[in-house]
Amino acid sequence: MKVLGISCSPRKGGNTEILMQEALTGARDSGAETELFSVVGKDIKPCDGCLSCEKTGECKIKDDMQPLYEKMLNADGIIIGTPVYFYSMSGQAKALLDRTYALLYPRIRLANKVASGIAVTARAGAASALHTLYFYFLIHHMFSAEWVEGLAREKGEITKDERAMKAAYELGREVVTLIKQHRFPEEYDARLTTLVKRKYKTGRYPKQ
Repeated sequence: MKVLGISCSPRKGGNTEILMQEALTGARDSGAETELFSVVGKDIKPCDGCLSCEKTGECKIKDDMQPLYEKMLNADGIIIGTPVYFYSMSGQAKALLDRTYALLYPRIRLANKVASGIAVTARAGAASALHTLYFYFLIHHMFSAEWVEGLAREKGEITKDERAMKAAYELGREVVTLIKQHRFPEEYDARLTTLVKRKYKTGRYPKQ
């Protein structure tokens, strides 16, 4: 069993990464193998909307997303962490999420993985970042564990938020527990829009 933590903070060793490490510690203490992927120093380009992945199942952009695809596919649980910038997730986080559009083809390949989100904010905006993450998990047919919200600004300040630190540890344990219990119905191996088109041979509008 493997849990992958993805830290989408551009700050090395920052508050998001610290909380993520706590979550991974909890997962390890519950018997999982863990790995941390940080966007620091990584080249992750934004999606260019070419849609070629809908035909090939692969993203044509060759950068540091390529090894991350493999890590995500091999994981049983995925925890994504982001700092809050301008009341939402970091640009690095959004670019990373957008690039996993390729993993929806030829079927939803992240389905049945357990997912969770971590957000660190100086004051407010965590709900907005987590809202985006949890809709992302729904689209990919992942099972959602709870989330963790931390309050910090200066590097390392998150360690003073005892509730967030303990919650992150427990989150890792919760993810492992859920991995052992849930499964998505095989019948729903695509997004509903794709499934309806395939099953009923219909588009969005009736034929004239």
